Amino acid sequence: MQLPVQSQSAIYAEEWEADAGAGDLVEIARAADRAGFDYVASCDHVAIPRRLAPAMSTVWYDPVATLAFLAGVTERVRLLSHVAVVGLRHPLLTAKQYATLDHLSGGRLILGVGAGHVEEEFEAVGTDFRHRGAVLDESIDALRAALGPDEFPVHHGKLYDFEGLGQRPRPAQDSVPVWVGGSSPAAVRRAALKGDGWLPQGDSRERLPAQIARIREMREKAALQGPFVFGAITEPLYVGEPTWDVGRRTISGPPEVLAESLRAYGAMGVDQIQVRFRNRSRSELTDQIAAFGAEVGPLLREA
Repeated sequence: MQLPVQSQSAIYAEEWEADAGAGDLVEIARAADRAGFDYVASCDHVAIPRRLAPAMSTVWYDPVATLAFLAGVTERVRLLSHVAVVGLRHPLLTAKQYATLDHLSGGRLILGVGAGHVEEEFEAVGTDFRHRGAVLDESIDALRAALGPDEFPVHHGKLYDFEGLGQRPRPAQDSVPVWVGGSSPAAVRRAALKGDGWLPQGDSRERLPAQIARIREMREKAALQGPFVFGAITEPLYVGEPTWDVGRRTISGPPEVLAESLRAYGAMGVDQIQVRFRNRSRSELTDQIAAFGAEVGPLLREA
């Protein structure tokens, strides 16, 4: 699940999140850890322009600081940047931050990356918005080197060039998984050819099978082997019968109803689903997380 509180876009934030803070994030992350969730995720924006603030808000916690903080209060749940806009920073800076996070968390990092979409952010930090796709492509290559096993990584590219510069601590993982976010043709291509996984953004159930097939086709043509994780973001969920308006798109009901609906993702070839629960308070959210882990999760594992 993507964590609440740390990003508060008007599209999905619940009202109580406006007054929430560190303690709420700790309890939610711990609830996800106890419930057996695979990962908790945090977004990435440096600054939101005034024109977008009404819809996006300006509440966007830094993902490295947030995930490192939560690493210290959880035990097993993995830590995903969903997604880091790595083109805003030099790859060596990004590698230093995320390698340290992986080292301190005992190897729980998943590096989710994306191209970004807010032009003013790129302009403010002096990076190229118009060519951000190409910047991301090379950034992934540079990060593969900088997050690998070598203390002195080597990368010679068109945009970034480094050699003979040591960085420790190294990541705890031998290879940090890189998941690529986005659903545009360029993002799908990037995920297929450069990623270890794909994080779609806003794809409907109807669209997912074709996207998955396209990624498989591209990987097969490029003779790419090894594990690859297909993701999906589900509709909003509510475990049980709600006594309040949870919205027309929300899937609600007893565990069996939710499990039956969510099994469709597995049938499409999806490996992991990111879930979001409708809720009116932190306690209702942690109750939903616990109920999903105890009552819905086992039904999905059986399938």
